[in-house]
Amino acid sequence: MKNSMVNTFLFVVFSTSLYAQQPLTESQRMEISALIDKYSQAREKQDTVLLKSILTFDIDQLVSTGEWREGVNAAVKGMLRSSATNSGTRRLSIHKIRMIDPQSAIIDCRYEISGTEGALARNMWSTFVVINQKKTWKITAIRNMLPSQ
Repeated sequence: MKNSMVNTFLFVVFSTSLYAQQPLTESQRMEISALIDKYSQAREKQDTVLLKSILTFDIDQLVSTGEWREGVNAAVKGMLRSSATNSGTRRLSIHKIRMIDPQSAIIDCRYEISGTEGALARNMWSTFVVINQKKTWKITAIRNMLPSQ
């Protein structure tokens, strides 16, 4: 009887811990969506103050060219350079938000840069890893992907 109770207890503990994703609350959805909107706005306006306020100090970013940007200063510098080089209007549309735990999430977005003066648009994917630091959502990692098809 004692073994049966111990086995049942262990089963419940381990099986519930296997479910990694947490449910997304409406409040979290709104806050994370606002964060992605701020990021898009900061990139569009090349607002370094806003960018630095929404990125973690140790952010890392892998862009579609294969360049790694590590740390907030390298990320901001690279973002500004990229915005100047790839002119056009940037638009991020959230496709999916997956909560890892109440303080961290993964956000998949469609990332489109509309061309200027008849140039073709670039259609990419961006994945953001965000964390909640002191009740404020911040971006801690970005992965940009340019689909081959």
